[in-house]
Amino acid sequence: MSAPTVLPLLAQVASAVADAIVRARPDMAGADPVVRRSDRADFQSNAALPLAKRAGEPPARLAADLIDGLSGDEVIAEALAAGPGFVNITVADAALWAQVAARAADARLGVGEPATGSRIVIDYSAPNVAKEMHVGHLRTTIIGDALARVFGFLGGEVVRANHLGDWGTQFGMLIQYIDEHPEQRWHAAEVGADATVSVLDGLYKAARAEFDADPGFADRSRTRVVALQSGDVATLARWREIVAESERAFGAIYDRLGVLLTPDDYAPESFYNPMLADTVTELLDKGVATHSDGAIVVKSERVNGPDGTPAVLMVRKGDGGYGYDTTDLATIRYRISTLAADRLLYVTDSRQALHFQLIFEAARRAGWLTGAVTVGHVAYGTILGPDGRPFKTRAGGTVRLTDLLDAAVAAARSVVAEKNPGLPAAELDTIAEQAGIGAVKYADLSTGRVKDYTFDPARMTAFNGNTGVYLQYAHARIRSILRRAGDPGPAPVDVTVPLDPAERALILTLDDYATVLEEVARTLEPHRLATHLYELATVFTEFYATCPVLTAPEPLRDNRIAVCQLAARTLAHGLGLLGIAAPARL
Repeated sequence: MSAPTVLPLLAQVASAVADAIVRARPDMAGADPVVRRSDRADFQSNAALPLAKRAGEPPARLAADLIDGLSGDEVIAEALAAGPGFVNITVADAALWAQVAARAADARLGVGEPATGSRIVIDYSAPNVAKEMHVGHLRTTIIGDALARVFGFLGGEVVRANHLGDWGTQFGMLIQYIDEHPEQRWHAAEVGADATVSVLDGLYKAARAEFDADPGFADRSRTRVVALQSGDVATLARWREIVAESERAFGAIYDRLGVLLTPDDYAPESFYNPMLADTVTELLDKGVATHSDGAIVVKSERVNGPDGTPAVLMVRKGDGGYGYDTTDLATIRYRISTLAADRLLYVTDSRQALHFQLIFEAARRAGWLTGAVTVGHVAYGTILGPDGRPFKTRAGGTVRLTDLLDAAVAAARSVVAEKNPGLPAAELDTIAEQAGIGAVKYADLSTGRVKDYTFDPARMTAFNGNTGVYLQYAHARIRSILRRAGDPGPAPVDVTVPLDPAERALILTLDDYATVLEEVARTLEPHRLATHLYELATVFTEFYATCPVLTAPEPLRDNRIAVCQLAARTLAHGLGLLGIAAPARL
């Protein structure tokens, strides 16, 4: 990534400490200044401890020399020794106000200009055609979309890949059932666009039951699979109808969720079908795959199964068919060789960890996945119901995603209506939708990615606590302050104004934004951004409680307006990277 347009204070202080190390001990040039935020000062450097150990001298002595080396730096107001060799650092008021002015004047809020050249393929969402999206699709869709937004903002060339399940035996079964039951109505024009996939899902279940009960139907379904795979015109036409209806339904869910996925991002299983035979041939030619009892498999060289034998990927079945293992190998081969990806991320639940471990191993052995390409499985935990178990309906079935979203929006509508009883119905509907969807997304993204969490609409939509609605309300409150100030243009900042402690805390928190985004990109953990935004909203509330804005004398009033403007922009931008709306009123 290119150098930031506005260097964060953390980096400025680290640079000052690094210079002080050189002045104190020239032979230690290049040493890590070990600077972090501190609750005892603005920042703390722990560099003296490891460096003193290396030099064989007392840490306190080296810390004292570093403090001497920091004197006179315009960014630092005070540096004091603490403990066995820590250095507590307070930033000058003028430097903090200057940082507000610089970040407020920067279109990117102090985050560096995007670099170019890195192509990242992010595989996420991946619903199955002819089946309704359910609660199991929520986390992959939300987490993947947040990562796509963050990487896109930081400069990566992001390729969003929605690996739709649209191929295989189940489609021969479904198409055969539809043809044998022409009385069934499932097109959007017949049942309504909102109901199409629900009806298709029901037809698939009926087809599955008949397949299991009627050997004749099972045989006809298998024959239809062969027809589909061989390109039979009538079968392909029916298949395309089913895919089109399903994609329309997926698009409606994506629009409601406010995610970036569009039909241009769909990379279904069928797309890779023509590549499967060549993929298997290459694996055989390179000695990665071997014949086994009529099938072709890849035996792991690193992972054993429960019986102590190598774990296996099935790349071609005994009957000549292909499965998910083959498709995923063809996918990784295509993304590296054709898309020229530098990085591949697969956002799926933790239960698929072994599968991707084996896929990545096979790709490395085949020479597709080289040291020039990084690959990662972005695993996540489970959404739980009130009973602490994986979220199911009362009947034990899978919860439809649209029902889950409806529940959150209804809860948000109740909360917003209670807080603002005079809102016109249309405005209430809009705000409830934004708050409800935002609540669902924030509840997911504010949870550590690998952790499970409980779906609780009432808690998610509360105006208090660590919720999306609380952050949206904090943003709306700041916008209200600025409206009452007359919605001024960029406010001037006087760097000579003394700082209140609450102002200091808010400015330092605002200045962490670029650093936090870098951490999200490095760790693939969107909850770090969510946590930062919650901290920002909390610190702003404390600032507003102790630092009057509109009634403050000049030039303090302008300074505080500038801080409010920066806080509103940062909250809105951060929520946007999480895919959450930031209403001006709530």
